Amino acid sequence: MLTRKDKTVKIANHKNIAYTEAGTFEETRFEKIHNVIFKDSKEPSILVAQEIADLIKEKAAKNQPCVLGLATGSSPIKVYEELVRMHKEEGLSFSNVVSFNLDEYYPMDKSNIQSYFYFMHEHLFNHVDILPENINIPDGKINPEDLYQYCIDYEMKIKSVGGLDFQLLGIGRTGHIGFNEPGSHLNSRTRNITLDHITRVDAAPAFLGIDNVPRKAITMGIGTVMSAKRIVLLAWGANKGEIVKETIEGNITAEVPATYLQNHNNTTFILDEGAASELTRVKTPWLVTACVWNEPLKLKAVVWLSELSGKSILKLTDTDYNNNGMSGLLTEEGTAYDLNIKMFNKMQQTITGWPGGKPDADDSNRPERATPVKKRIIIFSPHPDDDVISMGGTFDRLVEQGHDVHIAYQTSGNIAVSDEEALKFAEITQSLCPDCDETQSIINFLKIKTDNDIDSAEVRKLKGLIRRSESLAATRYLDLKDENVHFLDLPFYETGTIKKNNIGVDDVAIMKALIDKVKPHQIYAAGDLADPHGTHKVCLDALFMAIEDLKHIDYMKDCWVWLYRGAWHEWESYQIEMAVPMSPDQVLKKRHAIFYHQSQKDGVMFQGGDSREFWVRAEDRNRLTAKKYHDLGLADYAAIEAFKRYHF
Repeated sequence: MLTRKDKTVKIANHKNIAYTEAGTFEETRFEKIHNVIFKDSKEPSILVAQEIADLIKEKAAKNQPCVLGLATGSSPIKVYEELVRMHKEEGLSFSNVVSFNLDEYYPMDKSNIQSYFYFMHEHLFNHVDILPENINIPDGKINPEDLYQYCIDYEMKIKSVGGLDFQLLGIGRTGHIGFNEPGSHLNSRTRNITLDHITRVDAAPAFLGIDNVPRKAITMGIGTVMSAKRIVLLAWGANKGEIVKETIEGNITAEVPATYLQNHNNTTFILDEGAASELTRVKTPWLVTACVWNEPLKLKAVVWLSELSGKSILKLTDTDYNNNGMSGLLTEEGTAYDLNIKMFNKMQQTITGWPGGKPDADDSNRPERATPVKKRIIIFSPHPDDDVISMGGTFDRLVEQGHDVHIAYQTSGNIAVSDEEALKFAEITQSLCPDCDETQSIINFLKIKTDNDIDSAEVRKLKGLIRRSESLAATRYLDLKDENVHFLDLPFYETGTIKKNNIGVDDVAIMKALIDKVKPHQIYAAGDLADPHGTHKVCLDALFMAIEDLKHIDYMKDCWVWLYRGAWHEWESYQIEMAVPMSPDQVLKKRHAIFYHQSQKDGVMFQGGDSREFWVRAEDRNRLTAKKYHDLGLADYAAIEAFKRYHF
């Protein structure tokens, strides 16, 4: 078995980072767990899979079992995909692997598509040559009177094969590893546990609502996890940023169970840029090291200092900079006065009431070009309401200012329509057409549907039509012609379940066809990767792949791409490159456009961790952005929608 240092050197060197023990050098003086940061999840997932494969081979060469502790959830999926690929293409054998899964919902039937038994077989076990008798997943149907002894036996079985050689982990927003929720003891072992409300909220999309999420689970304990010889924890996305910072930089506490990993001598956290975004050395590097002050970092630092001090940018002093690790910045810039004016102007120049460019104006300090005066524009919306929720005011402004605006709804959004809503429409349709066989089939299906049933093709079609009619009502309200509304229905989405297919050539081809047809000067797309069910990221990836294929064509050389964010997060002030202010009347008009999406109001299925309705979230977010601008010393607007440019 390789030591912690041996293993982490391998991962770190791949990123040209020399590994040193955490806490012994300035860049990580806040950090108590070794971690490596990657741009996204693809490359590190392959590296982690390779480490697991090497361990399997090393053990096989010694005629020993390789005992793997495995996790579920979205984080390890790409790791499992790579392991399957290595088995099929490179002959990696799992015949010597003994696996123990971290947890399972309780009660939970193995055949339930939400079970971790189903998950593991779907993503890994059905595709490799692991012996069925070597697969160990907690039994979610064990009798309550047998549960205590069952958990003891699970522990004893791990010990009987020599303990865990490798434990793969994810991390929940409560700081749980496995289902060890806040309050879990360091010495805890496999047991039945009550799930935290936040954990159940995060699981709600997969169960089509929080009411369907089990309240209990069987989980390995903290002590079980800590006994593993090697631990790798994966964390992807900005929504994990706060808990990753607390785990890596905070004190060890039962309230954040993952902090116990600070005492494990062979643990590495593998993070993407989103999950690492709150770490001190990433968010405020000037507090831990000397910085190379490029323009984006200068703006980030000045905005941070303004927000920290509660002063507008133009009121910051030399003392404010010197007392907060930015004396080197002042050395480069001269005085706080000069720097303040420079950064204030940068922020000021992001503001425009002309998102399509202002005609006959000097555009040298504006976010968008003045020409052509009338632009062809595509707004890509992952779901059939993201356009009005995220940029309804800008959408309205673009139409009002005479641009040739096209809306492209990338997915049908059918899975977000409740069965009750679909049944209501089906019964209305039946009353109008009593002899319609398809309608009767839909009604019959919905009335007998169980939790494990995937919607029939007819039901999915009806739910998609509901979302489509709502979208058309909203776009008509904003005076967009029907012929400029495009329903792409990308195939990756049409599975009838939360789990979607990977992006395929058909998805990209559909995107390319629309772009080539419109030949846009502007593209707007959702850059909000905190979407709890991942559709935004897949849709954005599909756009990027389409752009990559088309970027050599002449019309694309004159196309600018602007990214908006959705209902979960907004761009940080220093990231914003175009800020479109809204008047109180425009805020109200945006609200009314959102209201047309009636199926997504009043108990929406995919609420995330925020109980507010989407229109409330959108308004609060837009008002907060405007307040941040005002606090920086800029004009006082009712609301602002924000965008960041994507360069290709």
